[in-house]
Amino acid sequence: MAPRLSVVVPVYNVERYLAACLESIAAQAFADLECVMVDDGSTDASAAVAEEYAARDPRFRLVRQRNQGLGAARNAGVRHLDPGTEYLAFVDSDDVVPPHAYRLMVDTLDGTGSDFATGNVLRLRSTGLGPSYVHQRPFAETRLRTHVSELPSLVTDRTAWNKVYRRSFYDAAGLDYPEGMLYEDAPVSVPHHFLAKSVDVLSEPVYHWRVREDGDRSITQRRTDPRGLADRIRSIELVRGWLLDRPEPVFREHLRAYDHNTLVEEVPMFFWTVPDGDRAYRYAYHRHVTRLVSAIGDDRIDALPPFLRLKYRLTVAGRVHTLANVQRLHRRVRNTRKALRRK
Repeated sequence: MAPRLSVVVPVYNVERYLAACLESIAAQAFADLECVMVDDGSTDASAAVAEEYAARDPRFRLVRQRNQGLGAARNAGVRHLDPGTEYLAFVDSDDVVPPHAYRLMVDTLDGTGSDFATGNVLRLRSTGLGPSYVHQRPFAETRLRTHVSELPSLVTDRTAWNKVYRRSFYDAAGLDYPEGMLYEDAPVSVPHHFLAKSVDVLSEPVYHWRVREDGDRSITQRRTDPRGLADRIRSIELVRGWLLDRPEPVFREHLRAYDHNTLVEEVPMFFWTVPDGDRAYRYAYHRHVTRLVSAIGDDRIDALPPFLRLKYRLTVAGRVHTLANVQRLHRRVRNTRKALRRK
């Protein structure tokens, strides 16, 4: 008989972390699973670590391919699943899954019939576990059989790996992870939220997301990397393009909600990086953000609060140096307020 749950683990040059990741999957309280590891052309000892797990635990299988990136590795893993599994999860190979996570999510889905379950996340550092601030708002409380239209903050639940999908839903959605880019999660995770009939939102942490330290930072931790910025904007554009292509009228409302979140939460994260970026980063910021804002439309910018509207106007006008000075002032005011609150 097929296992009930398939777990896909893309692997690329993570020999320092892979054993802890795979051990956390092997030790799950929900043992009726298979783990498909996809070696994406690693040049370190990662493949050897994966081979060891495949040799000692029949639930683990290793697939090899030339290096194509995280999105391609996830897609390859899906193609190699046992066709009879009922549920699907993804794990990044430098992270850890707490032992109760899959039992909690599968049991919840068995009871509710929702299309997928998504749970809270903790950041994993050498000093221990702490909150993941990007996950705090949508996972403040458990809500079963809900939807992004009922809980708008779910539009920020973009990560692939804090979820268990019903395979029938995942396959019917027909969404592959974009290949050859960073921030490939959102163009799959966000449409899934809009497509789902219902989703189970769990406040209990189901995933430990590693912060790489001591000079071993992941690409997405490099705050002023022009490629990261370009791919983040491209990720947003892919979601917008998918929403625009849907013929159902409700997706026009979904697009308005997504654009609002983009303007008030997503893009403003880049404002904080502009003062620290070099010339290449500021050029990339102006080019890509201006393109995105122009596609969303001036009327949406005009409806924003004045200070936020100012930052967008400076961006579109190419006055990025002035924006950097405005943001430095904003940073000082924010830090002063934080210091006063601590007294």
